[in-house]
Amino acid sequence: MKHVVLLSFLGLLPLSALATPADDEFETTAKAYIEQTLQHNPEWATALGDHRFDDKLTDYSPDAFAKERAAARDFQTKLAKIDRAKLTGPNKVDAQILKDAIDYELFQLNELKEWESNPLVYNESLANSLYLLVARDFAPAKERIESLRARMEAIPAVIVQAKANLKRPPEIDTQVAIDQTQGAISLIKEGLAPLLDQAPEMKKELAPLQEKTAAALADYKTWLQKDLLPRSTGNFRLGAEKFRKKLHFALASDMPMEEVMARAQADLKATQAAIYETALPLYKNFFPNADPKTFEDKHKVTAAVLDKLAERHPDNDTIVDYSKKVVGEATAFVRKKDFVTVPDEPLDVIVMPEFKRGAGIAYCDSPGPLEKNGKTFFAIEPTPSDWSQERKDSFYREYNNYMVHDLVVHEAMPGHYLQLQHSNLFKAPTLVRAMYQSGSMIEGWAVYMEQKMAEEGFSGPEVKMQQLKMRLRVIVNAIIDQKIHAGNMTEQEALDLMEKEGFQQEGEAVAKWKRARITSAQLSTYFVGVSEWLDLRARAQAKEGKAFDAKKFNNEALSFGSPPVKYIRQLMGL
Repeated sequence: MKHVVLLSFLGLLPLSALATPADDEFETTAKAYIEQTLQHNPEWATALGDHRFDDKLTDYSPDAFAKERAAARDFQTKLAKIDRAKLTGPNKVDAQILKDAIDYELFQLNELKEWESNPLVYNESLANSLYLLVARDFAPAKERIESLRARMEAIPAVIVQAKANLKRPPEIDTQVAIDQTQGAISLIKEGLAPLLDQAPEMKKELAPLQEKTAAALADYKTWLQKDLLPRSTGNFRLGAEKFRKKLHFALASDMPMEEVMARAQADLKATQAAIYETALPLYKNFFPNADPKTFEDKHKVTAAVLDKLAERHPDNDTIVDYSKKVVGEATAFVRKKDFVTVPDEPLDVIVMPEFKRGAGIAYCDSPGPLEKNGKTFFAIEPTPSDWSQERKDSFYREYNNYMVHDLVVHEAMPGHYLQLQHSNLFKAPTLVRAMYQSGSMIEGWAVYMEQKMAEEGFSGPEVKMQQLKMRLRVIVNAIIDQKIHAGNMTEQEALDLMEKEGFQQEGEAVAKWKRARITSAQLSTYFVGVSEWLDLRARAQAKEGKAFDAKKFNNEALSFGSPPVKYIRQLMGL
């Protein structure tokens, strides 16, 4: 039945009125590639809202990877034979997106091979695969519980494959995997209750399997600690050659890494100047008796104002409720200013599930383009329990009341939540653009909206200070991403750059050093993305002149899904 539903959905997608034989060939190739991709990655299918494979987990065996590699090469050859000059409508852009996606898959399969070097790869199957079935009410509880049962029964096989595949991962990856595995155990024991409580008779029946699965994960955690961790001597640095290639795919931009670095370093100075100009009037207000000579010390003035603003902050007990309040304020503000259409789909602010922690303070979990349940989750991570009180206080001085306003703008309104809801409205003959969304476009929009909200005066100069501080963070992210993975930046060098040049608190800087080591190329998407969005807006303003309409521009730019910004520029004739 689920298979029929998906085919019906695809059948409803609008085709070009003047479709060519090349269009037919491309659409056949794209749909076949997507179908085999979803079969090979059932958790991804679930996240997209295609629930045909909800009872399956990824096969991480050598044979599975060999078949995937052969299939990708075959599709690469088929796609190369299509005359893209004869494609029409959305297919023109989607063919290039698909080519990049296949090339990236082969790069991952042939060169990165993360299933051998990164235990975090397996957490998608060991935890998130179950969470996806619980979090969204897309089908009756009994149906989702049956899928839950099947996936729990498949977890031991994934663990066996992980143990066989993992060689010498970086120590930091294994440490984070240990923490997240404990989160997965908690999910099995406690986090399934919201779903299981809806079918009490099945809950009792499933209890032994829960216990067995939790025990299997506990055994896996012990293996990670006692077997894998001692031999986790791999280099967390990707290396210049692989970083350059991965950055190309991650950014989907024509900007080479040397230009990213040059622009970031120039923007660092410009943004430091802008934050000082914003800080000076606040400094004079906060310190009316200050010696006027101190006004000339730009770093001191900026740091003093940021320190003063940091005095008002939430904590682990209040951060979620405070964020909910700010979401309401931001939504009302955007509706009043009317510079982009606000969606009506529900948004829930939640505590980040334990198994997802360790990679960032917050995330936006938007429904997939095929999902019936349109709810979005804005998740916020509390500080780790093993942190000292001093480090926790430092962290929340970073995420003070004013910074939470900027965080809400980025993750929720009018950032990720709004943009991804618009994106889900896009329809095309294939699901290429729905599946292969551009991280730099998505992150760039969110940073662009931080600037837009500050320009419109959201919550005053205090929040603008945090927006500019966040912009400094975005810039520093791109610098450390490249200098760590394509160079030899040390921990102290990274912390000094974040704290001294980016005005970050020690707790945030330590957390970012951790994130920078377990990811690569992703931290650059924010800076490159916002640079491209601001360039796009400047082009539109230059073209339209006084007739430029921000709402018209934003809505049109969001109407194409989430492709790389260079394609939005092409589609808008800019």
